[in-house]
Amino acid sequence: MNTPFNRFPLKPISLAILAAATLPSASLYAQDGSEDVIEEVVATGTRLKGTATAVLQERKNQAFVADILGADQISRTGDSDAAAALRRVTGLTLVDGKFIYVRGLGERYSSTQLNGASVPSPDPTRSVIPLDLFPSDIIESLSVQKSFSPSMPAAFGGGNVDIRLKSIPTDFVFNMTGKIGSNTNNFDDAYQYNGGSDDWMGEDDGTRAAPDSIVALWDSKQFLDDLSTTEARDILKELNKDYDPVLQSVDPDYGFNLSLGNNFDLNEDFRVGFLLTAGYDNSWDVSEGFIGEQAQRSGDLISFPRFFDEVDITEHTVRWSGMANFGIDYNRNHRVDFSSVALNDTRDQISEKVGNTNNIQLSDGQRIRDFEVVYEERQMWSNQIRGQHTFTDLNFLGFDWQFTKSRSSRYAPGAINTRFILTDNNEDGIYDKDTESSLTNATTAARYQFQRLDDRVENFSWNLNYPYAIDKFDMEFKVGGDFVTKARTAENRRFDVNTRGFSSSSTLQGGVFSEILSDANLDAAELSSIALLSDTTIAGDDYVAAQKVDAYYFEADIFFDNTWRISGGVRWEDYRQAVVPFDPKTNQIDLSDEADRAQLAFQESDFYPALAVTYIMSEKVQFRASYGETVVRPDTRELASSTYIDPLTDFPIGGTPGLRTTQIKNYDFRWEWYLDQGDNVSVALFYKDMDSPIESVQSPAQDGPPLVRIANAENGELYGVEFEFLKGLGFIGEGIWDNLFVSGNLTLSDSEIQLNGQNVVEQTGVSTSVTNLTRRLTGHSEYVVNTQIGFDSDNGEHSASLVYNVFGERILIPGIDGFDDSFEQPFNSLDLVYTYYPDFNTTVKFKIQNMLDEQKEIVFEEKVLRSETRGTSFSLSLKYEF
Repeated sequence: MNTPFNRFPLKPISLAILAAATLPSASLYAQDGSEDVIEEVVATGTRLKGTATAVLQERKNQAFVADILGADQISRTGDSDAAAALRRVTGLTLVDGKFIYVRGLGERYSSTQLNGASVPSPDPTRSVIPLDLFPSDIIESLSVQKSFSPSMPAAFGGGNVDIRLKSIPTDFVFNMTGKIGSNTNNFDDAYQYNGGSDDWMGEDDGTRAAPDSIVALWDSKQFLDDLSTTEARDILKELNKDYDPVLQSVDPDYGFNLSLGNNFDLNEDFRVGFLLTAGYDNSWDVSEGFIGEQAQRSGDLISFPRFFDEVDITEHTVRWSGMANFGIDYNRNHRVDFSSVALNDTRDQISEKVGNTNNIQLSDGQRIRDFEVVYEERQMWSNQIRGQHTFTDLNFLGFDWQFTKSRSSRYAPGAINTRFILTDNNEDGIYDKDTESSLTNATTAARYQFQRLDDRVENFSWNLNYPYAIDKFDMEFKVGGDFVTKARTAENRRFDVNTRGFSSSSTLQGGVFSEILSDANLDAAELSSIALLSDTTIAGDDYVAAQKVDAYYFEADIFFDNTWRISGGVRWEDYRQAVVPFDPKTNQIDLSDEADRAQLAFQESDFYPALAVTYIMSEKVQFRASYGETVVRPDTRELASSTYIDPLTDFPIGGTPGLRTTQIKNYDFRWEWYLDQGDNVSVALFYKDMDSPIESVQSPAQDGPPLVRIANAENGELYGVEFEFLKGLGFIGEGIWDNLFVSGNLTLSDSEIQLNGQNVVEQTGVSTSVTNLTRRLTGHSEYVVNTQIGFDSDNGEHSASLVYNVFGERILIPGIDGFDDSFEQPFNSLDLVYTYYPDFNTTVKFKIQNMLDEQKEIVFEEKVLRSETRGTSFSLSLKYEF
């Protein structure tokens, strides 16, 4: 289609900056067939706003409301992965460092694509992929579409995030980057434990894995229920018990990246190209915190009978990535690309916690000490082949297609949690972890857990577009199909160490788990009739899920007189999903009631229309308005009644068979003003009307944290306004002001849902006492602020950015029993990135993050429920281009 780009002319210097910023990531081949090539262009000037203006052209020409974040913008703000980078986009907030909330809607209300294709998730509790899995070094751009169009999935609430990976370069590329850094929290010694020899690779060497003897019992469906005391002792001896925390110095963070690419003319008709990238990152995060559990109220006083007031956490993360892209072009009109990407993110965390419970009280001279190890390997592999074809003899008819086959996995061996009793025997007020400690005499003195999840996705889509022009009309008509097949299998095995199997409690004295349960002590210990191991795997720990989506869509994009643009169409989607929980011990479905079984299958088909109208008032000003009808469906685990642990809150969550789909009507309006030299201002209004929004509620628990259930609210709404701007400061005066610019965005919004307590009880089947039946959406922030002050020197050798981000408080845990909702508190993030270009080939970058030394807090009724320090991190990197 002949899109009238010339409606938005930029000054020549801005065009030069824009071209310079986008050329390295441009398409491999020119489309005009010209053989004339400009070998080199040397421009003397500043990088002023180059990174921020590089994506203006694409954003201006989007038919539907969208925000684009380019690779240079990501580099300028110093964000290391897709999740961290996306928090810079207007109206987006980051939760747990992994999930993006668009316009205050939780991660379930956003969909994620990789190069326009559906991707699997390695998260056992969510079908949405954690975005921290994608390192920024392989990302070409991030597109966040906030208004629905028929060519994207109908499962659309807040927006659709498309992660577009780097493609074939236009010229030879060979560069290497090395980096080193640390965090102020890492300066002192921190708790660590003995892992495996391959931990630096992000891979367990078998140290944490379950012994073969236990795996054989699981495979034979015998499990550990009927072991004799001798058999239990022999198996316990085979287990890895060397998890004890030891204070050690923390290594610095380090990493590297490598890119190699080029393209070649085979003859007059064929051209080929490739791009290879590899990256590795090894980092440590040390923090301190507080954890409160099950609050109690006495008059105006709120207390925690169970709490940990000494929490020390050390997290070791190893990430590596690899990507290979190959492309071939015929006659500039037909192109086929193949890309393969492999990602790994390994988290190894140990926490040392001291606190009290209902029965173990400080007033009695006792404390509890827990240490916990959580180790998980998250991986994703994706292979994609894409074709783009233009048939010039058929009025430039276009045909695009792609096929993507991808899989993800989460392997979590050897998670362990232990409990010790600390007694102040000498009454000196100090609870010595070595001399005044004993492993608790309980049925669960320690718990081992082993988990495995595999998610597979196949996605095939095609798109046929036909441009047509007549008189003052430029039109393009598009039809397409999108077919997605997903399959997931998950299993969980757990067992407890029952120290009541020892005849004498003196065996449990000491503070080192591996010594108390050493082979020598186990052989010498006198055992009772109680087995030392008990299998606590429960029904629902295993499940399989399948999902299939067949979709067809039609879109029309019509320009009239370069003044009006009308885009719209309809999508038809047939959605089928089934989730089946199993009892691992019987391999039978974990639901005896036929009615409940019937609700495990979920099927719906419907039409989803969308319409967008753009009025081009002048060369610099345009107005957009759009409407779309979309849907949000329950996640796979939420349709099964089995219970799982939410890694965000550590609360148990129970699914609800028969959850209803959330129907959403989306309204958007945006005014955009594009000024000279890349300056721009935009104001957007949005409103969402939701029927049966899927929300979290709580049910009181007998022991431990309350049980969270998933249920439908009656209705809900979300509305707000977004401001965005980019402005050079040269208008203030000459000199330094010419080298500065300011950009930022502000989102102000509100939401409300209505819950019916009786309907929630009937739907979930459990009693609940919701404090606020009318409240905001879970995860919704009433404001989000992003600002950036940028500097570029006249000689182009120096650039710097001071970046600030903050979000308003948001509900993470809905309140029950008269207690108010628990809110995650605003986190004021202030980062500084300085870049030095000593010559044409070298880039030196220094980065400081969280300069205000903010900490993460969850608060209810002015009472801190949880807190965690984050520290100030800093890093230095050197990049050389050959």
